[in-house]
Amino acid sequence: MNLIAYDGSGIDGGLYTRVVGWADSAPGWLDQLVKVWSALGLGLFAVFMLLAWWRARGAGSVVMARVLASPVIVVAAYAVNSLLKGMVEENRPCQQLNVRGTLEACPGAGDWSFPSNHSVIAFAAATALVLAYRRLGWYAYLAAALMAASRVWVGVHYPHDVAVGALVGVLVALPLAVLAGRAAPLVDRLRGGPLGPFLGTGPAPAFEAAGR
Repeated sequence: MNLIAYDGSGIDGGLYTRVVGWADSAPGWLDQLVKVWSALGLGLFAVFMLLAWWRARGAGSVVMARVLASPVIVVAAYAVNSLLKGMVEENRPCQQLNVRGTLEACPGAGDWSFPSNHSVIAFAAATALVLAYRRLGWYAYLAAALMAASRVWVGVHYPHDVAVGALVGVLVALPLAVLAGRAAPLVDRLRGGPLGPFLGTGPAPAFEAAGR
């Protein structure tokens, strides 16, 4: 059900056109690199999550709980964003402004632009990870910013699409990641069962660590 419906070109269509112009005049190798990143880069966030899980096998149960929750948090953020897309129904800028020759083929009618799914997923993943492992999370935020920028560069989103997408990802993921830490007692119990090899044993006892 459409509740808002607006023409996003009035917000930052000029900036979008400028960015697409930069892409058009950029070296071919750079455009190809951005295009590949924009299409496949979300896979890197899955790698970040796997790395966080591997490290969390030797970490406290709060950390493991947050790491295990991260893919669920991403799905939740995506679901919220899907509802927003259906409410706003903003046409893609390449359709609205009749832009030809964008790096990525312009999506068809009904594939709404606002907010950007890629940005939501990337920033939700980064937010979930930063509460488990700060340094890894900041690397994920850098990758998320590059993902958001790439969606404008390849011509399929307005800048405000990716900015609001980033905001949605953070706002959905932050409280869920904090709440996930409360599942630490469950992780403790599972570590003593059949899932122990998958979840790890947690940190070494203090007396063992002191003797190293």
